[in-house]
Amino acid sequence: MYYLVCGLVFLAAYLVNSTYMSVFYHRALCHGAVELRPWFRRFVVATGNWVTSLDPKGWVCMHRLHHAHSDTDDDPHSPVQHGILGVFRAQHKSYERVLGGLHRGKTRYTSQVEDLDFPVHWLNTKGLWLLPLAVHFTIALLFAFVGDMALLGAGYFFGLMCHPIQGWLVNSFGHAKGPRNFDIADNSRNNRWVSLLIVGEGLQNNHHAYPRSAK
Repeated sequence: MYYLVCGLVFLAAYLVNSTYMSVFYHRALCHGAVELRPWFRRFVVATGNWVTSLDPKGWVCMHRLHHAHSDTDDDPHSPVQHGILGVFRAQHKSYERVLGGLHRGKTRYTSQVEDLDFPVHWLNTKGLWLLPLAVHFTIALLFAFVGDMALLGAGYFFGLMCHPIQGWLVNSFGHAKGPRNFDIADNSRNNRWVSLLIVGEGLQNNHHAYPRSAK
């Protein structure tokens, strides 16, 4: 029963993260494929950084740059430029550059998110970007050492903080391995294994052909 509960906790945390990233950040804030009610949109903006450890405005800006320059030298994270393994580091470094550029008001970045009526989260402007990670890690440690449930704590933490791995799988294999339904200018692919793991996000060729589609 304990292992079943651990698996369910991991799955629940994984789905919370995936919902924030795929539905709220990606489909709603970035592409407008999903419309959020104003009060719920404010809730997502206020809580997103705490739940995912990623700034909603910073993530949207980086993703829009990816679409604008997909698989070219200006793509923030393309396997064409960095290789499949190199995308993991490239996406992290690009995210840092985007946050810094937005905070300093650089036009290259601010021009991508002029429609977003909220600032970079104060956690990032004040240099406290590690705080959400620390909070979730502390909760995991409480499970491990106070409740003597280390596996449960690990399931909670890694389920909720899984986006670096999710992003790497989509940004690398989704632009390197798989068939194409649409002959578009970039190297986007439909990787069904990644799609099964990450709520459909592996179908990158379909998405890049029709980024505003909610499918």
